[in-house]
Amino acid sequence: MTVRVSRTFEFDAPPADVWAFISDAEQRAGAISVVDSFEVHDDRTATWHVALPIPMIRSTIDVETEEVARDPPNRVKFVGKSRAFRVTGEHEITETDDGGCRLANEFVVDGSLPGVESFFKRNFDAELDNLEDALRASLASPA
Repeated sequence: MTVRVSRTFEFDAPPADVWAFISDAEQRAGAISVVDSFEVHDDRTATWHVALPIPMIRSTIDVETEEVARDPPNRVKFVGKSRAFRVTGEHEITETDDGGCRLANEFVVDGSLPGVESFFKRNFDAELDNLEDALRASLASPA
């Protein structure tokens, strides 16, 4: 079973400000609650150490992530691979008529261990809430 979730956020901020957050691998990883820690290797690759509270997994899972598409300041797509799952995330920014922007997010998880997909199915909405909250906090902070 594949888990797919999409959600769109609206912001009263210029697309460049949203791009500054969403194109930054550290900020994306830091917003996700199950990412215990991470290392950014360069501007396209990172390792996320993910702690999933499911019986089959007793330690963190190393997820090797790589940006596979980048079209500044509109779109970034990444793929993460691990022994437990593969995740694809895509973020696309479009300017709105009022000077703000819309951020469309899509995530797809294919699990290879029992319990992974059901965990993400139950928790994806909360993780997207975390991402939105972190982005809104970033926009509210003085530069």
